[in-house]
Amino acid sequence: MQPPRLQHRPVQPDDLAEVIGFVRDRDELFYAYPRARWPLDIEQLAATVAERRASTLVLLDGRAAGFANFYQCEPGQFCALGNMMVAPWARGHGVARYLIGVMEQTARQAHGATRMKISCFNGNAAGLLLYTDLGYRPLGIVERQDPRGQRVALVQLEKALEPA
Repeated sequence: MQPPRLQHRPVQPDDLAEVIGFVRDRDELFYAYPRARWPLDIEQLAATVAERRASTLVLLDGRAAGFANFYQCEPGQFCALGNMMVAPWARGHGVARYLIGVMEQTARQAHGATRMKISCFNGNAAGLLLYTDLGYRPLGIVERQDPRGQRVALVQLEKALEPA
């Protein structure tokens, strides 16, 4: 059996209907896009794509499987990863790992970034474990509230990027 083929490209307006289906519930939406209203709709995602940089779609065997962008970039310094989402059917196939690598490369090449920042809520154990496995190190913890008004910890992580 062949290993899955991963590719990426800039997200296009026609992709948004599929991407909004990547989040299955309020908690997943909160982890990926804390300011969004449930349920995620095309209009919310389109507005975010318009205001952010490098919105990227990963394809697994030709099918939309992952999405991310940068919510902040300081050229020559850092980019901050946002809206990280992986389709439920594609989880466990290396999509997130591949997508983060693509975004690191984009940060270096397009923005001259020497660091990448990622924030992850304490309830997202899979994300925290992945990011630390990829070399991201915690820098701080900030208190936030989830959609139910409960206190949560937003763990801020960072990684030095190899020169382009």
